[in-house]
Amino acid sequence: MEKTEAQRLKEIRESLNLTQTEFAALLGVKSSTADLERGKTRITGKVVAELMRLYQINPLWLYGESKQQYLPLPETLSTLPKVIQVNKEEEEQILMVNQRASAGYPQNIHDTGWYEQLPAFNFPLPAFRNATYRGFQVEGDSMFPTFYSGDWVLAKAVSSLNEATNHKIYVVVTRDSVVVKKLNKIVSKNFIELISLNKEYAPFTLPVSEIQELWEVTSKLTFSLDENLQNSMLTQLQHSMEELKAQLKEANKLKA
Repeated sequence: MEKTEAQRLKEIRESLNLTQTEFAALLGVKSSTADLERGKTRITGKVVAELMRLYQINPLWLYGESKQQYLPLPETLSTLPKVIQVNKEEEEQILMVNQRASAGYPQNIHDTGWYEQLPAFNFPLPAFRNATYRGFQVEGDSMFPTFYSGDWVLAKAVSSLNEATNHKIYVVVTRDSVVVKKLNKIVSKNFIELISLNKEYAPFTLPVSEIQELWEVTSKLTFSLDENLQNSMLTQLQHSMEELKAQLKEANKLKA
């Protein structure tokens, strides 16, 4: 009979849609979690600590001593920017984080000096007053067709996850990455789901404790209007072709 902790470790992995190899890499275990899940290898304190840090797993639940799976998180976990920049007139500026800078953003999130290398400007429009805004450059095609690689999004700082709205698009700054995704606050308050607009990319879950900053996307800047228009037309044509195929298939069924 498998031990409770082994069964529950497997349950955690499956809920995260991870392979045994992927889960092992996250927990600092060599090769695979297969032996841990079968109860052949003891779950070490280091693994338990990583489960707590990454996923807020309650150790008492893991060993069958509690019905509460997750450790409680602070209700007011702040996702506000750690650093803001102002000009000589003490007016807050919009910092622009390009693709290259976003790679180092999470590690330098508290470093005031690091932000000085970023372009900064003021947007003299009413929509950009009375809030903190930041620009982030989009990388890759996971948010196609709304955002293209190289586009910029302008986003407003969100004070906490409680202030976020389901199915809106956010810039999520985690401990090791900056991503632009549609957000879904799922059943457990300890996790969110991040969704790509490009259906070729599967949604994934993220522990709330991994979020450092949260920015609600309000507008975008693009420099490839012709390319975007062509891609949009191509997408519409593909949809029309799929609809036509479906109609022909239905017509053939009726003839038969």
